[in-house]
Amino acid sequence: MVSGSDQHGTPVTVRAEKEGTSPEEIAERYHRINAKAIEDLGINFELFTKTHNPNHFEVVHDVFLRLLDNGHLYKKGTLQYFCPKCEKFLPDRYVEGQCRKCGNERARGDQCEKCGATYEAGELDRARCTTCGTEPELRETEHFFFRLSAFQEPLLEYVKDKDYWRPNVQLFTKNWLEAGLKDRAITRDMNWGVPVPLPGYEGKVIYVWFEAVIGYLSASKEWAKLQGQPDKWKDFWLNPVTKSYYFLGKDNIPFHTIIWPSILMGYGGLNLPYDVPANEFLTFKGETFSKSRGVGVDVPSLLERFEPDVVRYYIAANMPENRDSDFSLDDFEAKVNNELVATLGNYYHRVLSFTFKNFGLVPEMMYLDMERSEVEEAISLARRQVDEFITTCQFKRALKSIMDLAQFGNQFFDKVAPWSLLKNDKAKCGAVLNLNLEIVKALAVLSHAYLPNSSERAWWYLGMQGTLASKGLGWLDEKLEPNQPLVEPKPLFTKMVIEKADERFKAFEALNLKVGEILEVKPHPNAEKLLVMVVDIGRKIQLVAGLRHYYSEEALKGKRIIVVTNLQHAKLRGVESQGMLLAAEATGKVKLLVPAGKASPGDPVSCGLSQSEKEISFGDFQKLVLRVGTLKDGQVSLGRDVKVKYPDKAILAGKVAVFLPNNEAQEALPLYTINGVAITVDGGDIEDGAQVR
Repeated sequence: MVSGSDQHGTPVTVRAEKEGTSPEEIAERYHRINAKAIEDLGINFELFTKTHNPNHFEVVHDVFLRLLDNGHLYKKGTLQYFCPKCEKFLPDRYVEGQCRKCGNERARGDQCEKCGATYEAGELDRARCTTCGTEPELRETEHFFFRLSAFQEPLLEYVKDKDYWRPNVQLFTKNWLEAGLKDRAITRDMNWGVPVPLPGYEGKVIYVWFEAVIGYLSASKEWAKLQGQPDKWKDFWLNPVTKSYYFLGKDNIPFHTIIWPSILMGYGGLNLPYDVPANEFLTFKGETFSKSRGVGVDVPSLLERFEPDVVRYYIAANMPENRDSDFSLDDFEAKVNNELVATLGNYYHRVLSFTFKNFGLVPEMMYLDMERSEVEEAISLARRQVDEFITTCQFKRALKSIMDLAQFGNQFFDKVAPWSLLKNDKAKCGAVLNLNLEIVKALAVLSHAYLPNSSERAWWYLGMQGTLASKGLGWLDEKLEPNQPLVEPKPLFTKMVIEKADERFKAFEALNLKVGEILEVKPHPNAEKLLVMVVDIGRKIQLVAGLRHYYSEEALKGKRIIVVTNLQHAKLRGVESQGMLLAAEATGKVKLLVPAGKASPGDPVSCGLSQSEKEISFGDFQKLVLRVGTLKDGQVSLGRDVKVKYPDKAILAGKVAVFLPNNEAQEALPLYTINGVAITVDGGDIEDGAQVR
């Protein structure tokens, strides 16, 4: 099992430009975050690497040159997006526009994340530069192209027996092949990435969509070197009986069933993907997870509140294997409490605690042929099903088979009623408990891939030697030895109670707030009170605001502000405003809302709630109650003390902006960025209770 961070995507350079740092610093930061999140979840790769390293460069260069020698690459002049204002060619993430296939207005320059359609330059409608908002031009530049069209027939032959692929994978692949394959550029004009390994191509790198998939091969070679067996990778790539599985999301299907197999065919001699189990999307309140838009919840945040096994259970039980599924805290709580705690956790604890209390060791097994046969049959069925379903990548069904065995265990425990036997026939009581302990052991083994921490503890409570993780691959046939001492058990799972913002605060979710940076300021040509500003919110927009009597142009330029990004566009005295900045107003003073610490343009601003992409009117905004006040000891002063509900740990004290359900509310939510930076008032010089407008 190898994987790693794909570090050469343009989001890295976009973030680096916003923060004024290098792409490598950004790539390394998120690699560390991702690697730690994976480790904290209890996921163990043989190697979790990254693409910005010498080994990957070497392998990509080898593949590039082999394809070139084999006649699968050629040079061609091509039209690419070029921003005349930024004076540079624009990689995919620097261009957004409307998808011609599904109408998505935020399709990237090369692919629509919503429907999966891919694009060449010029095929997006209403294209714009994401940096400055300018409509890009098409200019000619020379690039290397991959002769993808030559692999149409070999790919048809390759996929014809892949009826075991998931339906969505088959459909995506079929649609691509039926549409006919087109040659694709595999280089682009920028400096961040794997350089083209030929003289005269300085300033061009190999396109990330082409080199990232080569990471599977480069990671395998890196792993082999780290084992001290540099040729060990060949066991997986040259042995025809080896089956390779690629786990990914549906937007990456064509890169793994069309493009990567074509690269492998062109290179020659390497195994093609056996299975590509791609998931549909996991959504959050119906919207696709997006950190940049503040939609969803991330793994580190979940692990601050919940045990890894609890998170793993819900993700596995709710996995979008064949259709999109939605992540919600209500469903999270319900599934954990009603399934994991009430079924599996309950069975573990009632068997282990009853046996430990009354015997302290594994009781002797005697006679009870009928009951033994019933238990052995149930365990055997579960084992066969889990084996089959995991082998065929039906992970939800495998988990259900485990939970079915736990449910059988609860029913069996009730049926044999050891508490009734304890006084009158302790030997039989021990025998039925022995059978229940066999079920516990089977559940620990079967659930280990899903719930590694709790299964290890159950294994330990049984008094078994070693750990499940150390036992290697395959099912275990270790026996419970009679008179084997048990360990005093504790509940493996506890009932979950998730504190959630109540319905009174839901109105805030109509907003989409982001940190903005004012780049340019000039007077409104037709109004003496208004200023026209260019503001970076992750993309550049134009705002018109009545600040001319309160701030000079020099004071505003470079300031970080808070912007309502989903407000209906409006013309103010003939000049369009594409959003609205927020300011506090009281007794003749107007002060901008600003981040209290380090924040980047485009960072979402919330109060622990999700945000909406839907457009709202100015009238809708006016119905919301936003105030500023001094926060101290969990109370915010707004002319009266109001309790701050769900305060973020980073918000300690000082002047803060808060949201209230209504003017008389006794509770408020503080506003803060996605990184926990409080929203305050510029200079702090305004009275408590000032209205935000």
